[in-house]
Amino acid sequence: MAESQSKISFNLMSFAFSIRDFLFPRDNILDEVGIKNGDFVLDFGCGSGSYIVPLAKMVGNSGRIYALDMNPLAIENGRKIVSKNRLLNVQFILSDCDTILPNGCLDIVLMYDVLHDIDDAKPILYEMHRLLKPNGILSCSDHHLSRNEIVSIMTQSILFELSKEGKNTFSFSKVMESAI
Repeated sequence: MAESQSKISFNLMSFAFSIRDFLFPRDNILDEVGIKNGDFVLDFGCGSGSYIVPLAKMVGNSGRIYALDMNPLAIENGRKIVSKNRLLNVQFILSDCDTILPNGCLDIVLMYDVLHDIDDAKPILYEMHRLLKPNGILSCSDHHLSRNEIVSIMTQSILFELSKEGKNTFSFSKVMESAI
């Protein structure tokens, strides 16, 4: 019974997000990040998959999207989106943090609307730091938190520093290991 409630809840959330995405396209948010053709991007907490299609178009065939979520329903929904849109550059990771990806393989990590659900951000930030290339960007947004809360969470570990504030997102640069 709990699983069906979970599925109902997930489907309601996905429906609400589809309305949001129609009214406020995700492309507008992603444009702030500076994603380029050939980039390797992790969508941490991909949820209903709102960013998958626009991301796949932005990175092109030479880029790659890794969509991570701890909810199997999110992964299932994301796979449906990929199949429907015939995307070949998306890989899914069912996890709450560990990605099994190699060190320094990502250009960009997106953490959109997930910070408020994380009890202890340190292990996740260490993993994101490990994954990002030296000039990589961690892009963050969470409408449940204030600007100061977001910046505090993202910089408290001294792994990242605020590099740019956009209208919808905050970009954080990786602090190099030698400075830590």
